[in-house]
Amino acid sequence: MKNTQMLVKLSMFSSIAFILMLLNFPLPFLPDYLKIDFSDVPALLAAILFSPMAGVVVEALKNVLYYLFRGSGIPIGELSNFIAGCAFILPVAYFYHKRKSKNALAKGLISGTVTMALLLVVLNYFFILPAYAWFFGMDYMLDPAVKWYTAVAFILPFNLIKGLFITALFLPLFIKLKPWIQQNQVQIR
Repeated sequence: MKNTQMLVKLSMFSSIAFILMLLNFPLPFLPDYLKIDFSDVPALLAAILFSPMAGVVVEALKNVLYYLFRGSGIPIGELSNFIAGCAFILPVAYFYHKRKSKNALAKGLISGTVTMALLLVVLNYFFILPAYAWFFGMDYMLDPAVKWYTAVAFILPFNLIKGLFITALFLPLFIKLKPWIQQNQVQIR
């Protein structure tokens, strides 16, 4: 019975995350392919309520749903979103489950934002941008100078801003839901 309840809860969080992923928007000073969405918030709630792995499951399911409904054929963007989401939520869940305090949550949100931003710079430079170049015939993306400029001038600020936006939405939601979270939280051993 508990496994069924957990599956239903994770499915609900994933569905909400998928809908939030559809409601994305570009920032005016960055390329149009970099879009902000708030789909990491339900995954973050699942990671705090249940376990870090629950957050990873929500991240995976929302990206699979997005690919099935809106995918472009090659799931590079969805894979990037999954990695970015996991890089954000895992440090937050780690710090929060370790202490369950406001300080721990703040450290987690800061470290999650920094981890996501830095990891995506490295992954874009070495893997994601070359994959786009190879699959979509964007040969100019193979030039090291273009990759470096794209990663540092666009990817890094985008992920820092995304982390700030998610944090700004998550904190008031967490404060409002804190009694419910404490009541429904699964204890990690």
